[in-house]
Amino acid sequence: MALQWVILAYVVAAEAAVALLVTLPAPKILRTRIVALVSLLLQPATGIVPFAGFQLLDIYWKNEHRLMCTSDVCTAAERDRYEKAIFKAQRNVILCVSACLLYWCIYRVSKYHKEIQEMEEVEKRRKNM
Repeated sequence: MALQWVILAYVVAAEAAVALLVTLPAPKILRTRIVALVSLLLQPATGIVPFAGFQLLDIYWKNEHRLMCTSDVCTAAERDRYEKAIFKAQRNVILCVSACLLYWCIYRVSKYHKEIQEMEEVEKRRKNM
């Protein structure tokens, strides 16, 4: 597994942990602080999306220019190597898509939480008037 895929796998694992942390029920004060911390981390983590997109383009390009091994001319070893490359490409596509999807989920949950906080503040101000 190449370095970029190891990095992407760690990023996906970290994003999954953060998504779990943000969506678990917690007391209001703790949840507010967690969402504030995650919101601060989201901006630098935006680089994951273009990185995963570039890796998807790389997979697509390699798939389009890969030698096909479907005829009887191929040996068993060549066929196995071809199938292994296809399975690796599929695994890497899943990693890229899950990185983007998890980032988007974390972003939306954080944004919804901020919107709910703003609505609660507006409601408190109206009740005090």
